[in-house]
Amino acid sequence: MSQNSSDLRVRRTQKLLREALIALIEERSFDAITVGEIAERAMVSRAAFYRHYQDKYDLVEKIFEEMITTVTHEIDPLRRSVIDRLGSHPPADPWGELFQKVPEGQATPEPWVKMFDHFAQYERLYRALLGKKGSTWFVTRMRTFIAEMLRTRVQALVGAISNLHVAEKHIFASGFLPNLVSAQLIEAVVWWLEQERPYSPRQIATYTHHLMRATLREAGTWEE
Repeated sequence: MSQNSSDLRVRRTQKLLREALIALIEERSFDAITVGEIAERAMVSRAAFYRHYQDKYDLVEKIFEEMITTVTHEIDPLRRSVIDRLGSHPPADPWGELFQKVPEGQATPEPWVKMFDHFAQYERLYRALLGKKGSTWFVTRMRTFIAEMLRTRVQALVGAISNLHVAEKHIFASGFLPNLVSAQLIEAVVWWLEQERPYSPRQIATYTHHLMRATLREAGTWEE
């Protein structure tokens, strides 16, 4: 069998398993589904399932990680460019400089748009996992990951612009603010999907990006 044929077979099996998982979640709850049921619905063997995934949790995480890998790969260079720019010329108001209101018409960062493109592509999966028949495990996993990604990146930014007071604020160290922003994002995704995506991925990305920046900027003014 050629390498291309092998790759196509792998992708086909993974696609069948993902579609089977989504269909089962829509019928029942994620917690009640077994690997055997997923394999049976996909019409593949249990051995075939375990060649690709450790369990049903690993299957879901692999899909989520695809999006996270793409987003972080593209957004980290943008973050480093901001660090270099602000680090070499520290502004009088670093927090305001970092989270100033986005001018009208300025483009939303493409990685943020791609994140919502991903949610749209796997709409049935995220609607199922984040909905009433979903899994508290996945909601917690998603919120924790986004919060940690936000915490480490924002702290690196504000630290780089010599504003350690902000970087060490209790609202960051305690995890309150990162978790707040993460919860806002997840609720926006759930609403968007449940309402059958009344806005395009770029529109909803713009709205949530503005909301995140406004929340972070406001938090920079809080006294502790």
